Amino acid sequence: MFKTLARPLALTVLMLPWGPVWGAVERETFELYVTIPTVDFYVLPLDPQLVQREQRLPFSTITNELSPLRATYEVKNSNGSIGARLGEEAYLSNGRDRIDLRVTFNNVELSLDSTQVVSANEARPGRQVPLVIAAIKPDDEYKPGDYYGTVHMVFDAVAP
Repeated sequence: MFKTLARPLALTVLMLPWGPVWGAVERETFELYVTIPTVDFYVLPLDPQLVQREQRLPFSTITNELSPLRATYEVKNSNGSIGARLGEEAYLSNGRDRIDLRVTFNNVELSLDSTQVVSANEARPGRQVPLVIAAIKPDDEYKPGDYYGTVHMVFDAVAP
């Protein structure tokens, strides 16, 4: 009879110290990355979350307007100017309807053709410049729906 009582009691005593330990385990997972630009050429958003998260263009039901996305970039090219272009047309779509976007970088409107956006004199020491992505209002107003799109910009270090 002692053996039948001792075994469950011994197992219980052995399990008790481990019970709270299993309940106290916490695990954290972090995803880390770093972008270290070259000292000669870079075009980087001041807020790195800009290109990592989907950005929202707020819509005002009072004015029936879309607010533009505004951001600041740090740019530098120690060997010349900086050129930029769109990799493809910039627009939002809901599958049926389309809202075209105007993309300006350092107050220069971007197109599919490369354009100088920062002169060599401004790019050499480096500086901060504005990016503005604004909706072009259609003639017949915005149609209801959920719109999505991608803006693909390409930057080039232009030699003098």
